Amino acid sequence: MTVNTPLCFRGKKILAPMVRVGTLPMRLLALDYGADIVYCEELIDIKMLQCKRVINEVLETVDFVAPNERVVFRTCERERERVVFQMGSADAERALAVAKLVESDVAGIDINMGCPKEYSTKGGMGAALLSDPDKIESILTTLVKGICKPVTCKIRILPSVEDTVNLVKRIEKTGIAAIAVHGRKKEERPQHPVHCDVIKAISEAVSIPVIANGGSHDFIKEYADIETFEKATAASSVMIARAAMWNPSIFRKEGFCPLKDVMQDYIKYAVRYDNHYTNTKYCLCQMLREQLETTQGKKLHAAQSTQEICEVFEMGDFYEEMTAVFEAKKTSLETKTQDEDDQMEDPDVIKMAVRFDKREYPPQITPKMYLLEWCRKEKHPQPVYETVQRPLDRLFCSVVTVADRKYRSALWDKSKKLAEQAAAIVCLRTLGVPEGKLCEGENHLITKRKRGDQEHLISRDHGEDLAEPSHKKANFIEETSDMTVPKM
Repeated sequence: MTVNTPLCFRGKKILAPMVRVGTLPMRLLALDYGADIVYCEELIDIKMLQCKRVINEVLETVDFVAPNERVVFRTCERERERVVFQMGSADAERALAVAKLVESDVAGIDINMGCPKEYSTKGGMGAALLSDPDKIESILTTLVKGICKPVTCKIRILPSVEDTVNLVKRIEKTGIAAIAVHGRKKEERPQHPVHCDVIKAISEAVSIPVIANGGSHDFIKEYADIETFEKATAASSVMIARAAMWNPSIFRKEGFCPLKDVMQDYIKYAVRYDNHYTNTKYCLCQMLREQLETTQGKKLHAAQSTQEICEVFEMGDFYEEMTAVFEAKKTSLETKTQDEDDQMEDPDVIKMAVRFDKREYPPQITPKMYLLEWCRKEKHPQPVYETVQRPLDRLFCSVVTVADRKYRSALWDKSKKLAEQAAAIVCLRTLGVPEGKLCEGENHLITKRKRGDQEHLISRDHGEDLAEPSHKKANFIEETSDMTVPKM
């Protein structure tokens, strides 16, 4: 296990968490220009808990993928010791579950307690937490005790300085590593002046690092202004949001790079890490700002793919080159995977190239049910399914063991259930046992089910218990494997 050096939050210049902006391309670009730490955009705990951790061998990334195949969070080795994962949560146990899910791939965990937008506050998250100190304490204490990585939180200031300082002192006692303070109240917006005096009062009241945030409008116009803001707030570090969104080379001590170069550097990362084109377009529009009405800006706004975005910035050749690289790498990995499958193939496993198509079977009747019924009739132990998922394309293969023999389909399926049904079909066909297909004629399991339904109706007419005995149900309910799909 790799032991990372714990993050230090003193004397740092930090990319703030920004929704739709703090994705992988922007984080990497900020690091290139001189940022010490980068925060990802706020990600909601419930959404993250639905995700699967997947190693993307083509992109060389770690992806957290939702059930609909959308990548919710993507990271890579380049940022592993400097990226802080910010989540929205209002529940200590959910927050801990998410933290454990991502802990090995990030440098720290942050809880958002400052976002005033409805999508965050409506679930009791973000700035809504500021009115519930007990919940704040519960979440942070649970995280500090439950994971090895540093825990931080980001807040906004309360109506009074005294209340803000008291809250921060209570937060400090949870054991967090640092606290980021946006120097505005939750009802205030960027056009309102940032309250440097309140951030300063917090900095002087606690011993943990205080990260000042909110200076883009009033203070930070160029690199030298970062230090000015830090001194005005007496903070340990500075966190930059909008100034970095407009031009991430704000972190460059030598001064700004030309915006054209910055945007091209950003596009290179967006293509390299297969960023969704809508997110790429959004970030580029934030950089263009007043230039959105130019010819280039209008073309960007009209772009409907990553390729079209590249063409707007005269990077069509780059897109074609990277696409060819990805295709070659994917082909190489597929060949390698197939070779490994062939080498690891168990010669004792009986294979057939079959798939399960539910349209070929009566409703609620499956090959797995037929195989289970046959095993019971023959006095064999029930079938055991062992299912694995292939990292490259996330397809599944299942091996079923029946009477000490193993069976599997030679084809990989898109789900665990389909792979198990295919394995059952191979077994049944090898044994010469009916598998329940419609073309096989009278289906004895359907007959059995109808008979059971008739007995149930008779029992109901006689006032007997409506609940069907569990030993009868067992013949008709598809049993699931005790085996779980291993994590990648």
